[in-house]
Amino acid sequence: MNIENLHVAIQGEEILKGLNLKIKAGEVHAIMGPNGAGKSTLASTLAGRESFEVLEGTVRYQDEDLLALDAHERAAKGIFLGFQYPTEIPGVSNLNFLRTALNAQRRQRGEAEMDGGTFMKLAREKAQNLGISIEMLKRFVNVGFSGGEKKRNEMMQMAVLNPTLAILDETDSGLDIDALKVVSDGINALRSADKAILLITHYQRLLDYVTPDHVHVLADGKIVRSGGPELAHELEEKGYQAVA
Repeated sequence: MNIENLHVAIQGEEILKGLNLKIKAGEVHAIMGPNGAGKSTLASTLAGRESFEVLEGTVRYQDEDLLALDAHERAAKGIFLGFQYPTEIPGVSNLNFLRTALNAQRRQRGEAEMDGGTFMKLAREKAQNLGISIEMLKRFVNVGFSGGEKKRNEMMQMAVLNPTLAILDETDSGLDIDALKVVSDGINALRSADKAILLITHYQRLLDYVTPDHVHVLADGKIVRSGGPELAHELEEKGYQAVA
């Protein structure tokens, strides 16, 4: 993905002010920054949320103009957005949701839908890897789930959909150590030479479990500094104002 001079506004207020970022397949990038810097705006814009207005700039992904695609088309191309606060969907089981989402993407790509037996085999395999019970998958999506269960469920969704670009917006927010480990295992399991991961986080602790290739500081709508994993430790020690 290649982002150049991206300007984005919400309700007339410009949030991203000329952001540039290049993410190659096989890389893990972490974006850190203070509240209001534009981190979640970037994630939502890349995923195709309609309330975010692109004023200027380009985003190229797999040799296409990403900004010209609808959200469902971006998902079919392999873009996954992990929410800071996952949505509850009463009346829809996790298994039904996952199979419906997976087959919708397969149809969009011109692939045959996955039958029930094949899907269940896939779901059981991914659930076992993440320590998720089948009983949990039979429950309604995120309804009555703890914060840790919601994030674990999101890792299950990511594992089944198998994206080529995973954008995780503060997926470590509010997690205890056990839940953080599950989330980290899910992220690390996705790492491969043909996939890219963009982690958006406030804190360095997630990066103790998922070592990024690049760390960026986002402030006032722009990336103001980039470095390796050591930059996250510097941010933790000195704060954003001293480093940016």
